[in-house]
Amino acid sequence: MREQFRSDMYEVQDDVVDIMRELLNTTKLAVNALIKGDEVLAQEIIDDDDRFDQLTLGVEDRVIELIATQFPVARDLRFLQSMAFIAMYQERMADYCTTIARAARRSANKEVPQTLVDLIKAQANLVYRVMDATREALEERDLELALKLPELDEPVDSLNKQFYRELGRLTDEEEMEAASKMVMSARALERIADYCIDTGERLSYFLTGERALLEAAEQDIETKVI
Repeated sequence: MREQFRSDMYEVQDDVVDIMRELLNTTKLAVNALIKGDEVLAQEIIDDDDRFDQLTLGVEDRVIELIATQFPVARDLRFLQSMAFIAMYQERMADYCTTIARAARRSANKEVPQTLVDLIKAQANLVYRVMDATREALEERDLELALKLPELDEPVDSLNKQFYRELGRLTDEEEMEAASKMVMSARALERIADYCIDTGERLSYFLTGERALLEAAEQDIETKVI
């Protein structure tokens, strides 16, 4: 019976990892739609949001079922709770992909300053790195990698601030309207990265049993793993 329970828990983890992998791909597609002004691709991403809702709700339902039927305690309970929280973060990441896709649809066929296009490309590449590291940390249950996520996120925040500075330099009204959609997308990318940090915190909690922030936990990683 416990063998089956262990198998079920690993299946939950696999589902969460698969969702993270799909989110990375969808984020890339959303950014491509934004940069290229691809309205068709943007609409496909918007339409796909319901699927992510179902995937993440499926994880939550499975967690509730396992808690109700298996009565897990200690580390197993922390694991299941953490997976449910992470699925919730993933649902929100998918929402931000939709935000980017909507911005792509609204800014299509409008001139956007090349400076902002270059910034969104640079920020997106940084976010992809954070997302992939998050996926790997989840898949490998890698505490050390999870603890590095805030460091990977710092340049994302810096670029987001630069977006607002560039927006403030614009004077042409039409250019500003299109640029505002780009800035909104930059903010969405920042939030996706933030939810990766939240994911790392939940993974840290599952592995250590302590509700410490990632920055604090990194100082004594060797002594905390149970």
